[in-house]
Amino acid sequence: MEKINYQKKLDKIIDEIEKNNVPKLLLHSCCGPCSSYVLEYLSDYFEITVFYYNPNIYPEEEYYIRLQEQRDVIDKIEARYPIKLIEGKYDLKIYYDAIKGYEKLGEGTERCFNCYEFRMREAAILCKKFNMDYFTTTLSISPYKNASKINEIGENIEKEFGVKHLPSDFKKKGGYQRSIQLSKDWNLYRQDYCGCIFSKREAENRLKNE
Repeated sequence: MEKINYQKKLDKIIDEIEKNNVPKLLLHSCCGPCSSYVLEYLSDYFEITVFYYNPNIYPEEEYYIRLQEQRDVIDKIEARYPIKLIEGKYDLKIYYDAIKGYEKLGEGTERCFNCYEFRMREAAILCKKFNMDYFTTTLSISPYKNASKINEIGENIEKEFGVKHLPSDFKKKGGYQRSIQLSKDWNLYRQDYCGCIFSKREAENRLKNE
C-alpha cells in the first residue's frame, strides 16, 4: 500500500486558499512547544482557534504548567490573523474511560490511538458547533507519533461529523526541529514524557535503564 504524503495534501489545500476568504481552523493542541511551529506555520493562512484539550495529562500540576506554556506560545506568535484559545475540560476519568482495557499496552499502541481519537473528536464537535472550516491536531509534529494513524482517525471523524479534517504531518519541512528551536528561543518548558501516567512511568523506566 502506497504511503500517503500528508504534507503534500496540506500544501495543496493551502495553495487553493483565497486570501480574501481566510478559512477558520479549530486546532487541537497537545502542548505549547508542539504548537509553536504549527501556529507559526498555519497562522499565515488560517484564522486559528487553539483547543487545549488534554485530560490525559498527569499529574494535575503538570496539566496547568502545560496550559500556561500554551498561553505563552500564543502570546509570542507573530500571527497574521488573531489566535484564540479555548480550554477544554480537565477530567482524568474521561481519559481512563477512553483507554479502558488498553492500560497495559505501551506507547504507540491502541492505548495512544484511543487517546488521540477522543481528543480529536472533541475538536470536531467544536469545529461543527462554531461553523469552522477545518479541524486538526498538533500531534503529528512528534516523531514519536504515528502521523498516518492520526490522519486516518481524522478522516473517519470527518465522515462521522461532516466537518473537514485538515491533513497534516507537521514534522515535515523541519517542523519538529523548528519547534525545538522556538522552545529554546522562548525558554519554553519541554516535558520529558507525553502526558499520561503510563508515559510518565515509561519515561522514568527508560532513565533507570540508561
